[in-house]
Amino acid sequence: MRLTFLGTAAGLPSKHRNVSATILARDDSKEWCLVDCGEGTQHQLLYSRYSLHNLQGIFITHVHGDHMFGLPGLLTSASMQGRTAPLTICAPEGVESFVRNALQCAAVTHLPYELHFVASDNESFQFLTSDFEVSAHELSHRVPCYAYAFKEHPLPGELSLAKLHTLNVPRGPLWGQLHQGQSITLTDGTVIHAKDVHKDSAEPRVVIIAGDNDRPAILHDIMTRADLLVHEATFSTPVREKVGDKWMHSTPRQVGEAAEAAGLKHVILSHFSNRYPTHPKPNQTGISDLRKEAQDVYSGTVTMAKDHGCWELRRDRKLVEIENS
Repeated sequence: MRLTFLGTAAGLPSKHRNVSATILARDDSKEWCLVDCGEGTQHQLLYSRYSLHNLQGIFITHVHGDHMFGLPGLLTSASMQGRTAPLTICAPEGVESFVRNALQCAAVTHLPYELHFVASDNESFQFLTSDFEVSAHELSHRVPCYAYAFKEHPLPGELSLAKLHTLNVPRGPLWGQLHQGQSITLTDGTVIHAKDVHKDSAEPRVVIIAGDNDRPAILHDIMTRADLLVHEATFSTPVREKVGDKWMHSTPRQVGEAAEAAGLKHVILSHFSNRYPTHPKPNQTGISDLRKEAQDVYSGTVTMAKDHGCWELRRDRKLVEIENS
């Protein structure tokens, strides 16, 4: 599973970080999902390998502008680029009215594709894309906010040579059909199903991408079943203690403690306040200090998201940074 970050800043963009938007795709697939769509997301998208034609679904965590103000522009650009396939936006209450009113005010009276909205704040919410089963999990923020858990659809395991030989399946095109999940019929009339000759498939990977949240531990149950959590770390602990609870954002330490308690392997921190530069001046707190704060309480891997950064969660559950191409 491949994550590409289009925006990693909290609230305001900077010269080096745009506001929230994250791409998730299944390995090297050109089909992709978008989580949040802050202003300028369509510009950031131009530096990625992904096209609006292959966008499978948009998932908005909450109604704050740095997470959804980019929607009207992205949707109209998809129209101008000739998209005709229906598009679904999964989001809590308020997002649909914002989008439809923005389009109406801009005199966008017709899109060449159907635009569907699904309420992710519905308790029974579940959404399927071609690659993922998606569930929503309530967070703690100033407005209703959600995390989305993406569980990949199981892939068939590799063909078992021993099973193929035992069933007398001749090498050639029939092997290819079985590998693609199709059933075959041998010359003697024997029907062989793909599941009969595949090795056991690997356990599906699960990635959680969370919106704003001041209680990372609220995700404990789903974290115990996941491989990777993308979570905000807006403030360092000293700043959080200074500003108090009113903004309802997390610290790296909170995220690290919650991930450790859940036995999670990987955490990617994002949504950083602009007070934390990548290259700090002497005696200034920077991004590396936020990473250390999380790593001090967490035994898994801590990765700091960056705009246009791309990471892949491989089938062996290793998380590696790769080229954004």
